[in-house]
Amino acid sequence: MDDYLAAAVQIVTAQARVRVMSEDEMASMVKRLTASIRSIGDNSEAADEPQIDAAAAKHSIKEKSVTCLVCGSVFKILSSRHLASHGLTPEEYKEKFGLKPKTALVAKSLQRMRKKKMQDMRLWEKRTQKKAVVKPKKSKEA
Repeated sequence: MDDYLAAAVQIVTAQARVRVMSEDEMASMVKRLTASIRSIGDNSEAADEPQIDAAAAKHSIKEKSVTCLVCGSVFKILSSRHLASHGLTPEEYKEKFGLKPKTALVAKSLQRMRKKKMQDMRLWEKRTQKKAVVKPKKSKEA
């Protein structure tokens, strides 16, 4: 007997012990289960790796946390060091889970705070002021 069929019969038998089932109901259930188990068995490679769509990946970056889609751990920043523990670079991680290449793996609140801090510092103005203040040295001509 086929392994898939044997597994389906075993499940239906257990179900029949718990509740009353007609012969037609048992036969149709065996057929459905056999087909389902066979399709799962045929796609065993795909079943080994969880399928996460791009929408779920995008929702892993929340206001105060970022969830690692590989292990499920929660962080404020999904660092390259953590991703290296899974054998991934940030670029590979984003590609694997369908995130855009420029997506920051940082909690949204932390990203906003960093942006505001950089805007308050106005480093671009300080650089131009330094260039204007520094004057070239004149050589002494006697």
